[in-house]
Amino acid sequence: MPRTRRVDDFVQLLRGFTPETLTSASVLELCQDTDLDDSSLAPYVHWNDALYTRNLIYRDDLFEIMAVCWQKGQKTVLHTHNGQLGWMMVNRGIAEVTNFKWQGCNAAEGQNVGGLDCIAGATEIQLAREHVETCGRGGPVNAIDRVRTIHQVAVVGDEPVVSVHIYSRPIDSCVAFDLEAPRCYRRQLRYYSRFGDVVMTPSDIQSLTAPAKSAGVRA
Repeated sequence: MPRTRRVDDFVQLLRGFTPETLTSASVLELCQDTDLDDSSLAPYVHWNDALYTRNLIYRDDLFEIMAVCWQKGQKTVLHTHNGQLGWMMVNRGIAEVTNFKWQGCNAAEGQNVGGLDCIAGATEIQLAREHVETCGRGGPVNAIDRVRTIHQVAVVGDEPVVSVHIYSRPIDSCVAFDLEAPRCYRRQLRYYSRFGDVVMTPSDIQSLTAPAKSAGVRA
């Protein structure tokens, strides 16, 4: 039975890890043993009809912790995680994670360059769709690692979703895929709020959503 923990207490437990003690399995175990208290998460819950929101809770050199808030129908683009470890806990609603495996592209020489998983730029891309994981409160914790790193997250059903994402190390950009074009490209990641305060402006939102005609789709 998971223990109810306040967000601040959960953050302190994560801060107890060091680069030497941190493993994908150890953080996964902590996440599986945690049910986050809704009232302590509330300051980081912000909604926007135009896009899902990334709300920073805590960040240092080892960890980045965010609450991500999704309205009905919102989803990510297909994307990577810059070769980092990651865990996603759902606190409200249902999210579906579709995992993909890279099988080849015409720009493979751009992988693992300059501290990035890939500099991107491919126009021929082979990805294999793998399993789909359905995550809800008390359900599976989705985990990504340096091998299993490509996925898409989407809201299932009518209820908005609040999920908590932990990355080690922090991720400032990722590779996003447009399989219809086809192409892949690096995309800078932005916070909607930091430590409870909204920092994204209306012009920021317009610039992020203008290229994508499908509401809520971005990296």
